[in-house]
This record gives sequence, C-alpha cells and structure tokens, in this order.
Amino acid sequence: MSSKAFVLLQDGTLFYGRSTGLNGTATGEICFNTGMSGYQEIFTDPSYRGQLMVTATAHIGNYGVSEEESENVNVQIAGLIVRNFSAIQTRPRANGKTLADFFREQNIVAIADVDTRALVRHIRDHGAQNAIISTEVDRLEELKAELAATPSMEGLELCSVVSTDSPYTYGAEDASLHVAALDLGIKKNILRCLAQAGCKVTVYPYNTPFETLAASSADGYFLSNGPGDPAASPAVIDVAKSMIASGKPTFGICLGHQMIALASGMKTYKMYNGHRGINHPVKNLKTGKGEITSQNHGFAVVMEDVEKHPSVELTHVHLNDGTVAGIRRTDAPVFSVQYHPEASPGPHDSRYLFDDFVSLMNA
Repeated sequence: MSSKAFVLLQDGTLFYGRSTGLNGTATGEICFNTGMSGYQEIFTDPSYRGQLMVTATAHIGNYGVSEEESENVNVQIAGLIVRNFSAIQTRPRANGKTLADFFREQNIVAIADVDTRALVRHIRDHGAQNAIISTEVDRLEELKAELAATPSMEGLELCSVVSTDSPYTYGAEDASLHVAALDLGIKKNILRCLAQAGCKVTVYPYNTPFETLAASSADGYFLSNGPGDPAASPAVIDVAKSMIASGKPTFGICLGHQMIALASGMKTYKMYNGHRGINHPVKNLKTGKGEITSQNHGFAVVMEDVEKHPSVELTHVHLNDGTVAGIRRTDAPVFSVQYHPEASPGPHDSRYLFDDFVSLMNA
C-alpha cells in the first residue's frame, strides 16, 4: 500500500492523501485547473512555473504522455495534486510512456487520493496562497517553516527562469513574414500557430534589448506568455514601450498582454483567484460574438485604467467576472489578449488572432 502524503496551505488548512510513488516535497502557489483534458499541456506550460497544480477533473494520467503534446521539454509545475492518478495509460499515441514515467524522469512530486473537490472549493473561497505538498508526513512541523519561507507570487520575477538562453528560429526559412518574439516563457504551440500562418519566428531571450530586436528587420514583434508578476520585469516593460513606439505590428498573449498594458501606462493586479481552464467565456466586443477560451493567469489588467486611457480600446471581456480579456492601441498596430488562442487540445475559437496579426504585418 502506498504511503501517506499531505497538502498544507498557508492558512493552516491540511488535506491528506497518498503517495503516487513520485515522492518528495514541493512548495509553490497552489492553483487549480478545470480542464477535463490537456493535462500534458498544463504540466509543461512555462506560465505555471512555481505553482502546485490541483486538477479539478478526477482522473489524471489515463492517456499517458505524447512527446509532441508538450509545450516545453520540461515539466513546469512545482508539484501535482490529484484525486485519481493512473499508473497505466491506454493510448497508442503515448507509445507506452506513462505520466509517472514523465514525472519520474524530472523528479516531480505528485500526490493522489486527496479530496480535490473540497480543496478546489477551499482555494476558490479563500483565494490564491502558497502551499506545500509532501510524502514526508513525519516532518510536518519542520516543513511548516519551509512553507513560511516560500516567496509570494506577487512581486516575483520568473521570466529569467523559463526563457531561452540564446536566440533560435522556428518555421520555414523562406516564409514571407518574419516575427521577432520575446520569450517570457513561450509555449511551443504559439510558434506552431505563427508558422502555420506563414511566419518565420526568431525567438529571443527575455532580456534582449530592443535594439537587437529592431536590427533583425522583423515585420512584427511578439510578446509571449510566461509566469510571475508582470510588474516585476521593468526591463521587459521598457522593451514593450519601444515595440509600441516602433510603429510595427505587435501582438501579446497572456503575460505579453500584461506587458503591453504596463508599457501603455496601465496597472496590473494579483487576482483573488486566477483563471485556469479551457472553458472560459469571452465576448469579442467588435463582433459581438462569444468565444470559449483556454486561460491561465493569476494577474489581470485594471479595467478602470483601460476605460480611461485615451489610446487604448477594450476589445474582449471575460463574461464570468467582467475582467479585461483583450485590448488594442488606437494609435499603433498593437493588440493583445489575456487568454490563449493557441490552446491545444483546444478550444480553437480564437485562432483568428494569428491571422489578424499577419494581416497587420502584410498591411
């Protein structure tokens, strides 16, 4: 029989579970994702760096791991908390590789048999907070000190941890358009979507100066998704200011969206609970249509700042809570969204945004 494990939240709430065999201790900000599929995308998304993931769906691991479905070569979550962890997989595409194999290779802690329904409700009601998970139940008192020393996500800069070390290119060399992308934690599927839209992408480290991006003679600029507090990266905000001032088309997703907002003089804030799932409803204010979107963010742009800004227009709004889901500059070819139009396995309602970016560059 597997050994005991626990989840201890910063507010002192304790949940018990059992080890999956992926033993150890991990700390981070606890969050939950409501998606019923796509767990591999979630676990490898750099935007989740430093977070303990609770899956709201009960069965995890049952369809294994397929190499082409990873958003990054590494698992990015700090640890995993599930109801039922499947040690076997039943999908030919996984080629026999289980989620346990994938986690074991990278020394990721995962615990199961936790009452995730109660845990998700607790996080929802009491807000985002740090937590610790461990299979070392006899060290509970010691580990409380480790939890107390875990830094808050507010004020935490994490782009430097997940960004590429050196520039690289993606897409066809003879593509008609060239995009210079700043890697704040970019997902592979964003690169695939840009390439499918006819772009060659040069991906640059997070701390690349704007002069280097400009010297690439790119047709447009892209600011990627990523983890941490957007306000904790002032150098990136300065680069975003230069992108806007350049007059070239600029597109931002998730953290990139927040960087464009901050560069435009608006503010961001830490949400009581973030948006994480693949069924979030967004309204496109230009077309009047609803879009079902994939979302993953714990910070948002202040709505009042958008509404009073003389050169910014609100383009998309989150229908659950009325938060900012998309903006565009009215004085420059610059736009951004808080959600993930590249989401894999979906939904794909918002893929048109890549075509909009290409149209701006062609114009």
